[in-house]
Amino acid sequence: MNSESGRSGPGDGHGQLTAEPPPASRLRWVALGVLVLAVLLVGIDVTVLGLAAPFLSEDLRPSSTQLLWIGDVYSFVIAGLLVSMGSLGDRIGRKKLLLTGSVAFGALSLLTAYATSAETMILWRALMGVAGATLMPSTLALIRNIFPDPRERSLAVGIWGAMTAAGTAVGPVIGGFLLEHYWWGSVFLINLPVMAVLVVVGSKLLPESRNPSPGPWDLPSVALSMVGIIGVVYAVKEAAAYGVRWDVVAGAVVGVAALIAFVRRQLRLPSPLLDMRLFRNRGFTGAVLADLLTILGLSGLVFFLSQFFQMVQGRTPFQAGLAELPAALGSVAAGLAAGYVARRTSVRGSVAGGLLAVGLSLGACTWLQPSTGYWLLGSVLLVVGLGAGLAFTVTSDVILSAVPKEQAGAASAVSETAYELGAALGIALLGSVVTGVYRTFETPPGVPENSAEHARHSLGEAVETARTLPGGAGGRLLDVAQDTFAEGLRFGAGFGAVILLAAAGLAWHLLRDQKLGDVPQEQ
Repeated sequence: MNSESGRSGPGDGHGQLTAEPPPASRLRWVALGVLVLAVLLVGIDVTVLGLAAPFLSEDLRPSSTQLLWIGDVYSFVIAGLLVSMGSLGDRIGRKKLLLTGSVAFGALSLLTAYATSAETMILWRALMGVAGATLMPSTLALIRNIFPDPRERSLAVGIWGAMTAAGTAVGPVIGGFLLEHYWWGSVFLINLPVMAVLVVVGSKLLPESRNPSPGPWDLPSVALSMVGIIGVVYAVKEAAAYGVRWDVVAGAVVGVAALIAFVRRQLRLPSPLLDMRLFRNRGFTGAVLADLLTILGLSGLVFFLSQFFQMVQGRTPFQAGLAELPAALGSVAAGLAAGYVARRTSVRGSVAGGLLAVGLSLGACTWLQPSTGYWLLGSVLLVVGLGAGLAFTVTSDVILSAVPKEQAGAASAVSETAYELGAALGIALLGSVVTGVYRTFETPPGVPENSAEHARHSLGEAVETARTLPGGAGGRLLDVAQDTFAEGLRFGAGFGAVILLAAAGLAWHLLRDQKLGDVPQEQ
């Protein structure tokens, strides 16, 4: 059966999808090129932030908590709003939402580049999350409608996923070059030309699509989803970093209560913000959970890896960017081949196998030392890229294939929510493991206790403090700080490996008998 006709499932009865006709065959791929500019930008934005972290530490002097907030507030906000924005795109038009969000994202990138304090940096990153929440669901949903043929759609999703990885490849290299020649804010200005091309070309080329009778955009549901996700993530983050306090308990209670209320409201509404019946599809649920656990296990380690390359192994920002290339290149290659591999083998084998490879690679990082050679690190990053690229691309295809066209935006938003929520939780949990271990280092001989206390705030603070100490005291302080930071990474990698292996087992169980979109028989 063709995947676009005869499908029963949530959302049927809404009528035919209102959409401009898909572009002609050649123009479809040009339109895809415009769409991947958005995901390329998001990939660049995430990776350059990790590279810029040492420079932010020197200039804005954030505490370790503020540095974590700078890293994950974007993910907190975007995770809280993705479902709402995906549903909004289904209602007002995915093209309109994408272009509007792109303009806002560019403007906020400019403000972020000129942030003057850690507090303003956190604010602009939070608002970038609001704009960013419009981009990813819109791109996947438009792909769902531009490519009705399942085989073409698999390739398009593979290219989409590959360009996300390409952003992680281009980001460190471009970011490293900029950081060596300009101030840290320049890494955010690279968003502006990409956004300009997307808006100018996309306004002419992308077809519009929307659900013709979606019902009203339910603002109470928007508020409940936002409060619920941010409340839960805040509680996890603060509990992992500082233990259980009254605000942690309050955040958890409010967040869980809001999410319960959100689900109950969706089950009652005739036109819900998110149709909970989507989760009756085992393949859809399995793909979403696999995505969440995978990025959770990876993100905490990845966030600190740039700091390890620069402040422990002494690489320049540009060299650190080049050092991270194998992961991105592996992900690009795996993303392009994912549809072929999944059809030649199986969906669950592709996803579970990819996650198993990532988990074993993270396990190898439990032997990480400040002096570890690049041959090991580069090999680990390559395998991580191959495994994650294969798994993420196949799960994205499964999620798109499991829903009717009129709910493509909402389904894409669920997929991206899992990704962003996993990133936020990963930075919060595994990042807190790394920083928790780092803060335990003992004061070296000859180093004043107040200097050691400053150095425990972050590795960037340790580098700055070491420069102010006379004689060999600075070197001793830096050696201890670097050794303890590497120890924290080992613990973080171990936790990440366990999470990835669990995700592989879950994918193997939930994705059994799952197929990608049916391929029309050749005449």
